[in-house]
Amino acid sequence: MNHMLLTYARRFVRLIKFEHSVFALPFAYSAAFLAELRVPGFWRLFWITVAMVAARSFGMAINRLIDAEIDARNPRTAGRELPAGRLSRRQVWIFALVSLAVLVGATFNLPVITRYLWPVVVIPMVIYPYTKRWTWSCHLVLGLADGLGPAGAWVAVTGVVSWEPFLLGIGVGLWIAGFDVIYAFMDIKVDREQGLHSIPADFGERSALWATRLLHSGAVVLLLGTGLVQGAGPLYYLGVGVCAALLAYENWLMRRAELEKVGVAFMTMNGIISVVFLFFTTLSLFLP
Repeated sequence: MNHMLLTYARRFVRLIKFEHSVFALPFAYSAAFLAELRVPGFWRLFWITVAMVAARSFGMAINRLIDAEIDARNPRTAGRELPAGRLSRRQVWIFALVSLAVLVGATFNLPVITRYLWPVVVIPMVIYPYTKRWTWSCHLVLGLADGLGPAGAWVAVTGVVSWEPFLLGIGVGLWIAGFDVIYAFMDIKVDREQGLHSIPADFGERSALWATRLLHSGAVVLLLGTGLVQGAGPLYYLGVGVCAALLAYENWLMRRAELEKVGVAFMTMNGIISVVFLFFTTLSLFLP
């Protein structure tokens, strides 16, 4: 019995690519710190973490359900849990709905306004998987969906919706959209065969590489703007500078569309960037 539970737990962890949470959580924590230029209380951070993990789990599960047939036709993704039959659609639906319930429950332990705003975070997650069927701008929709996470964490600290968190949210969204373009290089041939859309599939490799550079440049500008608006200390700007250098290196790695470098550019570099941003943001609170 315990072995079966462990087996299914591992399958669900693989389903939602739990390890990719390293991209999202550090930016959510950074947003929570920047909101009032201090570290929120333990329980506030705890419930922000629960909400973020639950929202991401719901989004990934819904993505897998909507894209199950597409994944089954793609050799790269045919081994995923749903196409391979290791999890059933019913099981994934239950997981998605439980994740959604946990998200909603978490909002009842955060400022009242978050109880009414969670659909704003969830709806783009449901829309995103469909966009690749009709537009190359699917990367931007993914960026919007993920960028709302840090903005939501900011609101969860202040209890107020204002324009400031959207500087950081859009900046994170552009960063994510940029590396999603890199990720799409792995499926150019299959996407074209299936009539699916992405910047690499629709416009070619060279245009896609330039799109990534522009998106990442915009992300750096907005991260700098967030610091200016919030009056962040010098260490914050040093952190943004380090992130900018890492993004430049990531784009240098992908200066040509070489698939063997996608793993380093996508997973390794972006995981490092998000942690570096959190480190310097946190440091700037204690050493202004």
